[in-house]
Amino acid sequence: MNIVSTKIPDVLIMEPKLFGDERGFFYESFNQQQFDAAVGRRVEFVQDNHSRSAQGVLRGLHYQVHQPQGKLVRVVVGKVFDVAVDIRKNSPSFGQWVGAELSAENKRQLWVPEGFAHGFVVLSECAEFLYKTTDYYAPQNERCIAWDDPDLAINWKIDFAPQMSAKDRFGVRLIDAECL
Repeated sequence: MNIVSTKIPDVLIMEPKLFGDERGFFYESFNQQQFDAAVGRRVEFVQDNHSRSAQGVLRGLHYQVHQPQGKLVRVVVGKVFDVAVDIRKNSPSFGQWVGAELSAENKRQLWVPEGFAHGFVVLSECAEFLYKTTDYYAPQNERCIAWDDPDLAINWKIDFAPQMSAKDRFGVRLIDAECL
């Protein structure tokens, strides 16, 4: 596995070693020892999630208070632009974001540690998005930061108004968010 650093040291892009020929391909999508070595600590995943979204759907920027989730995310169908925002109040990178294109083609994964808000927008006709989490989903602890917060100035790589849930349309600005 190739580990790619980002401008926020705790957020990592992981590129698997791909073995392919005319029959297809094989790659190891997760290896606990390699993952722990890459992030520098033991990480335990407790839940796997799978979502499917149409082109132009934007999900996020989601996070949980009291039960923050680390997420290892990847795309198995289609292409997304994926974003992690540091919401750790005492972090030197508080309020900064990292974005990466994840696709079925590039097979990249993004490690979004606890203490980050997370979201993505679908760039292809549809996308199937898989992610492992370090804590269970707790709706009472879920929060949402506005995808278009001017203080974050996220370049979502889109030139259209995204489709989103009511919850996501009413996300709060980072300055008003309950941060970790």
